[in-house]
Amino acid sequence: MRNTGTSQATRRALLSLGGLMLLSACAAHAEVPPPAPTRNTPTLVPGDSHPSPLPFSDPADAVRVGKQEFYVHSGPQAIALTIDDGPHPEWTPQVLELLRRYGITATFCQVGAQVSAYPALVRAVAAEGHLIANHTWDHADLARASAATVRSQLERTSDEIEKVSGHRPTLYRAPYGAWSEQTLATCRQLDMRLLDWSVDPRDWSRPGTSRIIERIMTHTRTGSIILEHDGGGDRSQTVAALRVVLPRLLDAGYRFVTP
Repeated sequence: MRNTGTSQATRRALLSLGGLMLLSACAAHAEVPPPAPTRNTPTLVPGDSHPSPLPFSDPADAVRVGKQEFYVHSGPQAIALTIDDGPHPEWTPQVLELLRRYGITATFCQVGAQVSAYPALVRAVAAEGHLIANHTWDHADLARASAATVRSQLERTSDEIEKVSGHRPTLYRAPYGAWSEQTLATCRQLDMRLLDWSVDPRDWSRPGTSRIIERIMTHTRTGSIILEHDGGGDRSQTVAALRVVLPRLLDAGYRFVTP
């Protein structure tokens, strides 16, 4: 006669043991879910004065940061060249000649007082197909300015640019990159887009032509908005650097667009 009680107890023990082994095996081979994706945090890149989400490899990743436009969104290899603080009777014509030579269209962020002083240069910039942006009347830091002051600076400058060139600017670049909630609100009221930058070679500080070249070539990528200057001081290093970087960027396959 078989001892069925013992047999059944043994079977239950074996089944329990097998179940534990099966669970262990499943746990060992279970697919571990990938970590949740993290957003690129703003970082300061050497040669850049503004934080920007880097790196990215596809234009779809070149999203706006906050409310300012740090990048252009015009497809692979598209970049934008922006020229600030002019027009200037010595440097602006030299920059225009280089852009003409290489068939490049740029954005000139012009100061109202300079526009008033050199209207022929403003018309020359517009006639060659370049975009003109508002850069305040006298390169004012509006970060702590009142609503009335911000509006006066922007409207006076836009009025002057429109009077001289026939085109009213739709882009505003804050001097020093000094943005404020008041500035952003005023730009929205005036239906102006906010133009910032992502590559700053600090040419205004005259660090040397080779340093300007190195900073631009190192940090430019699809979507970059490059900051340069044709006013506000001696811009001989800027012009010399542009003579080198413009053909290099074209040879690298980049396309120059306006924001």
